[in-house]
Amino acid sequence: MKFKPLGSRIVVRRLKAEEKTHGGIILPDTAKKKPQMGKVIAVGPGKLMKDGTRQGMQVKEGDTVIFTSWAGNEFKERSGDEILVMNEEDVLAVVD
Repeated sequence: MKFKPLGSRIVVRRLKAEEKTHGGIILPDTAKKKPQMGKVIAVGPGKLMKDGTRQGMQVKEGDTVIFTSWAGNEFKERSGDEILVMNEEDVLAVVD
């Protein structure tokens, strides 16, 4: 599926949750925390300013980002993967 976000929104595919603890205990689905990290799969054109110009985006497709826990709206793809559509302001950092 192709995504084309509007304005300063981005589409992020959330990374998979850890299946085991460091001690080797397998976690059930109810105990897994959703990761606050993901890969950017689509970027909008940027925020429209009052003078009609667009402010450039700080993230690009392919970046791995850390975002706030309340960021974005979740959707499920046909494959079952979770994707998030969020504002660029919800991104805290880009991971190298």
